[in-house]
Amino acid sequence: MQWYLKVVRDNYANFSGRARRREYWMFVLFNLIFAIVAMIIDMILGTRFKMGIGAYSTTLPYGWIYLIYMLAVIIPSIAVGVRRLHDLGKSGWMLLIVLIPFIGAVWILVLFLMDGTPGPNAYGPSPKAPAVA
Repeated sequence: MQWYLKVVRDNYANFSGRARRREYWMFVLFNLIFAIVAMIIDMILGTRFKMGIGAYSTTLPYGWIYLIYMLAVIIPSIAVGVRRLHDLGKSGWMLLIVLIPFIGAVWILVLFLMDGTPGPNAYGPSPKAPAVA
């Protein structure tokens, strides 16, 4: 939970620096949990979105609470992804590779699973390095 709060509270729109694998994946885990909880609350409260007319209508599994939550975390989600790429020594613009269908998402997943570059790189000191007093 501390990793999620670090991203949301301390680094909300921080696109500089580096993010460890643990910081990124713990943020993803808690973000997924909170998104599912938001969907469940939408189902309980009946605030889910309805699409279509008459017999062709369907109810989506999410509604206003989920939408508001996702809008609130879109910037920190992008920011932690950019910082994760910085940890690998890559530009944050590399995140746009996800726009390539299928291959882009697989490539970003592979990158996010890789260990960061040891020691300092162009984007700052290694987040794994012990703090020098």
